[in-house]
Amino acid sequence: MLFITGPLYSGKRTFAAQFGGRQIYEVQDRAAEMTELQALADELAAYDVVTATEVGGGIVPIDPAERARREAAGRLACLLAARADCVVQMFCGLPTILKGELPKC
Repeated sequence: MLFITGPLYSGKRTFAAQFGGRQIYEVQDRAAEMTELQALADELAAYDVVTATEVGGGIVPIDPAERARREAAGRLACLLAARADCVVQMFCGLPTILKGELPKC
């Protein structure tokens, strides 16, 4: 599985499109809905390409529910990175490989 992460509008989806296969985007939103993040990570790891937006930077929300949502998204990203064969961080449209090697297009 190729896991691509980075801020909003950093080019994650455009970068992912070149790899084909089964893809799922913006999985950080699913973390807030789940109580068992391990099971969600296992389910998502079956995809060829998974993208998630980094939500932990910036101002910490005052709302406890929003803080919990961001915490769950961060924990899911860690679980996905651990399961991934390759982890890529996108920034300004530029990929940085954090783990493994990119699959062949």
